[in-house]
Amino acid sequence: MSETLTESKLQELSNARVSTDEFDPAPDTLAEAEREAAETPIEDIRVANPFLFKNDVIAPYFKRLRDEDPVHLASDSPFGPYWSITRYADIMEIDKDHQRFSSSSAHGGITINGTGESPDVPMFIAMDPPKHDVQRATVAPAVSPPNLKAMEPLIRSRAAQILDDLPVGETFDWVDKVSMELTAMTLATLFDFPQADRRKLTFWSDVATSAPGAGVVDSHEEWAEVMKECFETFAALFAEKSANPTDGDMISMLTTNPETRDMPPMELFGNVLLLIVGGNDTTRNTITGSVYALNENQDEYAKLRTHQSLVPNMVSETIRWQTPLAHMRRTAVEDVEFGGKTIRAGDKVVMWYVSGNMDERHFEDPFAYKIDRENARSHMSFGYGIHRCLGNRLAELQLRVI
Repeated sequence: MSETLTESKLQELSNARVSTDEFDPAPDTLAEAEREAAETPIEDIRVANPFLFKNDVIAPYFKRLRDEDPVHLASDSPFGPYWSITRYADIMEIDKDHQRFSSSSAHGGITINGTGESPDVPMFIAMDPPKHDVQRATVAPAVSPPNLKAMEPLIRSRAAQILDDLPVGETFDWVDKVSMELTAMTLATLFDFPQADRRKLTFWSDVATSAPGAGVVDSHEEWAEVMKECFETFAALFAEKSANPTDGDMISMLTTNPETRDMPPMELFGNVLLLIVGGNDTTRNTITGSVYALNENQDEYAKLRTHQSLVPNMVSETIRWQTPLAHMRRTAVEDVEFGGKTIRAGDKVVMWYVSGNMDERHFEDPFAYKIDRENARSHMSFGYGIHRCLGNRLAELQLRVI
């Protein structure tokens, strides 16, 4: 693919993204949201509104859907029509049914924005078997148990240094100094990417997952320009590793596997974006969420200091409680009777993990933060089935250590 075509493709991808100015404003307070959620006709509820999340007022809308219409059709929205699946058990059922509910970018992929007709960036999470299985297996050794065991001392030494270097007696930005720093270091190691440039990975992840006007980039043109820099950087790294592969890093694994070494440029770019975002968002957001949750729940913090063996379960509870990934999308490939509704072939089906993790049918008192919750590990933030997060054990390792 020529450079000109690549630039054109990136601009197409940017233009296909829905801007925030297409959404209605959200209530400013939870009390206002509770009133609006109760008074809005059920068929008019639209949970796919970024302002509901930005204002942290989404919970009452999801609760109403869970209670009254757990398989809910939004017949129109800036994203087009979509089904919302909001109960834990229903989400699990769809997530493991990859035969009838496709992840393929040919049908629109894994985000609510895709249509199947719009431009796409192929990546293995947005593929169905068998191609998905081959590409996932190519990079899986980087996060295998033996490799994680070998990485733990490095992660631990970095975490210790990060904490030792924090200023004492003055205000500082925990997200910048700790959450972003540890995850960027780890991600750079996985790619054998220059540590001096590690924060580029964080920035590219933020841009890749944002809409123009949402606070990261201001325009479609800026989005495309940043993604072009990311693409060109990794295209050069891929070429370097093709000539001189090294042991253990994901880029070398892609260059040496016959099934992936000749990927088209946009497919390479898609898989790189997937690994950047997947290796960044969950871990860094949960590091921050852990500090916030323990500060807001001092009894739980005291419990943790007394019983440090609770750290692994606390990690799972935090991932559940703050749910770093709000949703995943599938597309029905045939008509499916589900939850008393008929989901038609081609329909968007959105699994709201953020709702499933707060489903009272599965988690008792779900809005409470309980570090000794017995079933905390059954959270759905990593997904389920063949698309379960590839790096979930690495995320848990970093979280346990920090």
